[in-house]
Amino acid sequence: MKFTTVVFITFVVVGMSSLAPIKSSLVVNSVKPPCTEIEITGCVPAILVGTKPSDACCGKLRAQQPCFCDFIKNPGFHNLVTSPQARAALGFCGIPFPTC
Repeated sequence: MKFTTVVFITFVVVGMSSLAPIKSSLVVNSVKPPCTEIEITGCVPAILVGTKPSDACCGKLRAQQPCFCDFIKNPGFHNLVTSPQARAALGFCGIPFPTC
């Protein structure tokens, strides 16, 4: 009877340890940045006034390019993104204006 109890306890311990939570994470290979905010630090003069955008500004605009349609649909960003100065900044950086 003691042998049966030991085998049962071993079975329960092994069974429960295989059900232990496994720490894992899902890695999504997405190239689209989060579209919750516009990252235009350094681009404000180019977008608001129409001055020549810097290389850093062009890099940030390129990184945000997948989000432009989301920004255009957002009433808070629509006028900022569709202004003539913003279109000129995109053109200077070689980024086509999105057709949403």
